[in-house]
Amino acid sequence: MLRTAQAGVGLLVRRTAPGATALRGGTPRRPTPYQVFGGLFWMVMCLASWRVPMCCDFGQHAAVVERLKANLLHPAHPMADLPGEGSPYYSPYTVAQGAFARLTGLAGWEVVRLSTPLNLLVLLTGIGRFVRVLAPRRPWAPVGALLAMALLWGTERAWSSGYLGLMSMAGNLGYPSTFAIGLTFWAWALTATLAGGLGGPVRYVGPSGLRGLSGYKGLGVLYGLILLVHPITAFAAALGAVAFVAGWQRGWRAAVAARWALTGAAALMIAHLWPYFDVFTLPGDHSMDALYRRLYEGVPGHFWLALIGVPALWLRARRSWRDPLVLMFTLDCLAVAYGWVSGHYTYGRILGLALVAPQFALAVELAAARPWPAWRRALGAVAAAGACVGFLTVQAGAVVPRSLDPVSFDQPPRWPTYDWAARHIKPGEVVIADGYYAAHLIAGYGPNLAAPTRPDAALDERERARRLAAVRDYLDPASTRTERAAVVRRYHVRWLLLTRERRVPEEATVVDWSRSTGEVLARVAPRGGQEAAGIRRAPRRL
Repeated sequence: MLRTAQAGVGLLVRRTAPGATALRGGTPRRPTPYQVFGGLFWMVMCLASWRVPMCCDFGQHAAVVERLKANLLHPAHPMADLPGEGSPYYSPYTVAQGAFARLTGLAGWEVVRLSTPLNLLVLLTGIGRFVRVLAPRRPWAPVGALLAMALLWGTERAWSSGYLGLMSMAGNLGYPSTFAIGLTFWAWALTATLAGGLGGPVRYVGPSGLRGLSGYKGLGVLYGLILLVHPITAFAAALGAVAFVAGWQRGWRAAVAARWALTGAAALMIAHLWPYFDVFTLPGDHSMDALYRRLYEGVPGHFWLALIGVPALWLRARRSWRDPLVLMFTLDCLAVAYGWVSGHYTYGRILGLALVAPQFALAVELAAARPWPAWRRALGAVAAAGACVGFLTVQAGAVVPRSLDPVSFDQPPRWPTYDWAARHIKPGEVVIADGYYAAHLIAGYGPNLAAPTRPDAALDERERARRLAAVRDYLDPASTRTERAAVVRRYHVRWLLLTRERRVPEEATVVDWSRSTGEVLARVAPRGGQEAAGIRRAPRRL
């Protein structure tokens, strides 16, 4: 009878000849909703980002690549004719960009542009992996998380690196902060998996190797890389890691604590070994605080739509006060509040990541299987209305070109370009620029500024203040030729890039001028006192 049963089973099993599956293609694997939607999002946002001209911090990041392209091992200061030792802009990410620029011969601004697809890919895959850990059986949850992250911000434009609304992403996807945030989502997903497993504090059943010491060490290396690429993002990443370990880790024993200590030690060791700058000096550096005070201004208008996700967080807190998203949101809010109370406004830069908890909690809640109870239908309706409001008031202009815009959506900034001036200036030559746009962008083409516009740990703030004062004295209409010559000698100035309202000094030779802005490029050290052949003198005042 046993043989008969075995024979019967054998009749039901169809043997497959070796290679037959490959020939027939096997069972086709359908793409997940997130793969389809994420692919479309990747294409649209890459195109949207590439159509935005250089603006804001773009010049700073392009200048970093230019300095590394010139000298990969000992780059100069990103924006001044000074040594660059100790500058936190020289991270593993930017060193890789500099090496790529040296290899290909591309300009710094071109490399930053080409970083957009890579950064966005790391971000999207990180979001997908992270949400899959939070909700492994809800395939639409990553789609909802991406939509919430892109649209649920506020009704006033919030533009800053590290902010992941559509409008901000259109200008900032090529920056190191985007790459670091993408790595942060990957790090959170791996931390959650090691701490508890998929979907909550359950026994881990994944690959056995991940829970070995190598898994904890590898995770520490990842956190160390985030710390070097973008230190303030690493602070938010650490808060999230604490939330997942505190929320999902069960069975605290000496061996478990030692493994997490190994993760932290690996992160700190990676950061310590980096030769370009000492990341551990940055927490005590207050030079950037005045710059980031503005992040706290207008917070309600910038972020109020994200509060739609707070009820979802409240529901998670009712189920367990140790829920990682609840703990993460609490820790982020405390850190932001500390930045405001202490005056260390740099901590306000984690505001963008502080919204991840309510946005993603909302997405997970609304990805639950139907039928929905009345309260979930109401929450979904409010979320849909909020997404429409966010899109129509702030975010639409990022993806809708002006030529196709029926209602004149608010568009990303469009700053003037300075390639017309950069083609006359050799890389490394020093420029005095009096315009806001020029002072922020010209260094991205290769030149140096006499006075950098942004603080940097590699440059003492007292020295930067002296340089800014010297530039003001030079541009003062009451300054004498002798006083201006002293500034030129002290800071090796070779060029002036002046707005149309500024009078060109008598000793300077006008080389070119912008037809769009009226700005003038003048040389202050002409060879032999004569103009170069073929250069047409523009009016002294335009």
